[in-house]
Order: sequence, then structure tokens, then C-alpha cells
Amino acid sequence: MSTIDSSPPAAGQRGPLEHDVRDQIVTAAEAHFSRFGYGKTTVADLAKAIGFSKAYIYKFFDSKQAIGQAICVQCLDKVLAAGEAGIADGRTASEKLRRFFNGIVATSAELFFQDKLLYDIAAHSAEERWPSALAYLERSEALLKEIILLGRETGEFERKTPIDEVCEAILLVMQSFMNPLMLRHNLDDLPDAPTKAINLVLRSLAP
Repeated sequence: MSTIDSSPPAAGQRGPLEHDVRDQIVTAAEAHFSRFGYGKTTVADLAKAIGFSKAYIYKFFDSKQAIGQAICVQCLDKVLAAGEAGIADGRTASEKLRRFFNGIVATSAELFFQDKLLYDIAAHSAEERWPSALAYLERSEALLKEIILLGRETGEFERKTPIDEVCEAILLVMQSFMNPLMLRHNLDDLPDAPTKAINLVLRSLAP
């Protein structure tokens, strides 16, 4: 049983203490979901496993989805962090774009192989269009747009196509490897398939 402190936040201490308890619940839930899976776990199962009452968990999360959402945010943040690191390492816009997608795909696949049951939460979030999944796509598009703008400024990429159309098309091409729900059906094609897709994208961007 978890050693998490289940004492309710005292009056006047709901700020940092409440945040700390939420983090503790998420950590315990992550361990439980990793063992039994998100879909097969109820809030009652989780409460019993970590030594809380359901009522106490509901003080911090209004549903199992809210807990899964918190875990999903952490998972997708790791994926985006790898993509952002790739952008930082790239010298040219083309290299930044390649490293951006390579970082996302490689980290997504790594998370899948490390802990399939936790990765399933990210896949579930994509299927159900949770806010965490939508935020992941929005942030990906924003980062991609920065790369495209840089490439246009340096003359690496064409400038005629509306930039929103360019970004949407590129993300559609890369969805098979970026979307957690779709990636698990394409693991056997890594890393060759996303490399070919990125090569195609870069050729289409040439001026």
C-alpha cells in the first residue's frame, strides 16, 4: 500500500499542499495504470490500491479521466520536449524540421516500448480527443509553423502556399507516427517510414 498522506488539506493550506497531494495521487495512479491498464481500472480500484477513499480522490479529480489526463500531459510533454530539443540542435530549417519529427517519433516509440499500458492512456486520449491530446497537436503545429517561417526567411522553403495549409498538410502526413493511437500500428515500419515521409515533406517545401 502507498505511504501517501491522505489527510485532507488544512484550511488556509490548499495551495502548495493541495498541489502536492494531487501530484502524489497522479504518481500512484501512474504506477497502478502501468500494472493493470487504464481501461480496466476504476476509481474504486485506484482508491483501494493507494489507500484512499473514493471521496478523497474526488476532492482532487472529478473523474478517472481527469487523472488519466494528468498522466497523459506528462507523457506528451516528454514527447514534445524531445521535438523541441531537436529544433534547438538543428542548424538549418530543414535540419530543424527533420530533427523535430525524429525526436517526436523516437520518443513516442520509446515510451510505447517502455510501458505499453501507460502509453495506452495517450492513445486513448487521442481517440477520445482529450484536451491534452488537442493541446499536443496545437503545440506541434505552432512549433512547425516557426520552422516553416524560418525556412521561408532563409530561402530554404517556398513561399507561395499559405502557411496554415502547409502546416496542416505536413501534420496530416506525419499523423501515422505522431498520433499515439496510430503509431502503435506502425511500429514495424520504424524508422524507415517516417524518414521517407520527412524526405517527401522536405522535397515539397523546396522553392
